[in-house]
Amino acid sequence: QLQLVDSGGGLVQAGGSLRLSCAASGRTSSTYVMAWFRQTSGKKREFVAAVSGSGSRTFYADSVKGRFAISRDNAKNTGYLQMNSVKSEDTAVYYCAADTSSPYYRNNSPVQYEHWGQGTQVTVSS
Repeated sequence: QLQLVDSGGGLVQAGGSLRLSCAASGRTSSTYVMAWFRQTSGKKREFVAAVSGSGSRTFYADSVKGRFAISRDNAKNTGYLQMNSVKSEDTAVYYCAADTSSPYYRNNSPVQYEHWGQGTQVTVSS
């Protein structure tokens, strides 16, 4: 059973950077898509970025394209979300997620992802 533990959240000033990590266990890393979602109070969980099982293909929401970078190190069973030039609207709880049905990205719906981390809070101060 795949387990995900996300970490790295905190308080950051607008314009600054933060790197989130997602440590995985229980399944060979290259066999599933890893993604990051975020959620604020009262809103639906929102897709942020995804990376294919091999790490060769990445996908981003328009709102973070050019500022965030998703990656993974399959040797370490860990995924990352590098957040640069953060804005106040990036404030949210961030969740890593995994779609174990395929190593190839399918879609950005939360329903596609069966495994979730516990979430890590990111707060951007202006």
